[in-house]
Amino acid sequence: MRAALVLLLLLLVTLTVSEAGGKNKKERSKPSPSGSECTDWRYGNCVPSNGDCGAGFREGSCDQQTKKMKCKVPCNWKKDFGADCKYRFGSWGECDPGTDLRTRTGTLKKALFNAECQQTITVSKPCPGKTKTKNKGKKRKGKGN
Repeated sequence: MRAALVLLLLLLVTLTVSEAGGKNKKERSKPSPSGSECTDWRYGNCVPSNGDCGAGFREGSCDQQTKKMKCKVPCNWKKDFGADCKYRFGSWGECDPGTDLRTRTGTLKKALFNAECQQTITVSKPCPGKTKTKNKGKKRKGKGN
């Protein structure tokens, strides 16, 4: 009888340990809900750790809670309107001979992390110059010829 009780106790301990071991890291380390779960998080801009772009952090706050999140600023982002504002752009306009610039307008498609974004923006770039053409008349001496 005593051996049966010891065996039953050993079986219960084994099951308890294997059940706890089956949970992934997130489930084990997640704190129990305290009832004060905040739903109105406000996030700041993504601040790169080094330079103007790349990996960085963004701070979020809600009531008395604050947290840091990892984020990434693309290296081709436009500083004028930020990396958290996504726009849908039209095609480039005609070249303005007075300013030598082409412009296009973008309308706001998505604001990430409740970022404050302009509804429409206008961007410009220099007009293309004369295109360079290769000399087709001259042939170079190559290894294969």
